[in-house]
Amino acid sequence: MPDNGWPADRIDTENAHSARIYDYILGGKDYYPADKEAGEAMTREWPALPVHMRANRDFMNRAVRWLAEDAGVRQFLDIGTGIPTSPNLHEIAQAVDPGARVVYVDNDPIVLTLSQGLLASAPEGRTAYVEADFRDPAAILGAPELRETLDLSRPVALTVIAIVHFMLDADDAVGVVRRLLEPLPSGSYLAMTIGTAEFAPDEVGRVAREYAARDMPMRLRTLAEAHEFFDGLDLVAPGIVQVHKWHPDGGAQGIRDEDIAMYGAVARKP
Repeated sequence: MPDNGWPADRIDTENAHSARIYDYILGGKDYYPADKEAGEAMTREWPALPVHMRANRDFMNRAVRWLAEDAGVRQFLDIGTGIPTSPNLHEIAQAVDPGARVVYVDNDPIVLTLSQGLLASAPEGRTAYVEADFRDPAAILGAPELRETLDLSRPVALTVIAIVHFMLDADDAVGVVRRLLEPLPSGSYLAMTIGTAEFAPDEVGRVAREYAARDMPMRLRTLAEAHEFFDGLDLVAPGIVQVHKWHPDGGAQGIRDEDIAMYGAVARKP
C-alpha cells in the first residue's frame, strides 16, 4: 500500500478478509495471498460463487439506478461499502444527476486506504467517507462527514448490500437497520441484499463453513427472516426476491435460481 498517510499499517495481510475475497472473486486487484486462497477454496466448494457475487453487485447497480431515475432520490447512505469497484454508487447516481450526494461507510482499513476512488465526486455533487462500524448507528449518524454532506430533512436512500450475513443474532442486524432508518424522513428508501441458503443449502453451507474457518462466521436467513428488515416499509415491486430477479436486465439471462444465495429488495419509508 502507498506510504501517503493512509492506514496501510493497520491492514492485516496474513488473514483473509471478506471484502478482499469478494474483490478477488470479482476479478479485482486489491487482495492478498490469504484472500486468493480463501476465494479459491470457496469456489471449489460452490463453483457458482462468482455468478452469485456478480449478481449481488449487479443488483446494487440496478437498485441505485432505479432509486435515482424512478424514485428521484438524490442522497445516498451506503453502509459496508467495501473495496471500490467501478461503477461505484456515486458514479451511478451522479450519471442520473451530477448533484447527487453520497456518504460511504465502512470500518475496514483497506477500504479507507483506497477511499480516494470513492471521493471523486462530480463537481456539482459531493461524496464523503465515514470510518465506522455498522453495529454502531449512533457513530454513523453523528459523524460530521455525514451531517455536512446529507440533508436529513430530505429523502435518503439507505443501502445495505451484502453485509448482514456477517452479523450474528447477538448483533441485532434488524435493530441496527431500524435505528439507521429512524432519523430519515418519509420518502426515504432502504435497499438491501440478505444472504440465504434456501436455494442451494449444501453448497452454500460449505461456503459458510469456509468463512467460519477463517473467523468470519455467517448468519444466513430465510425469506421470512428477510421480511423482518422491511417491517413498516412499503416494498417496491416485485418485493423480496433473489437478486437476479429484481428488475432484471439482459445480464440476468441464464442465471439459475440455485446459483444465487442472496435476497434483494427496495422499500419506501412511508
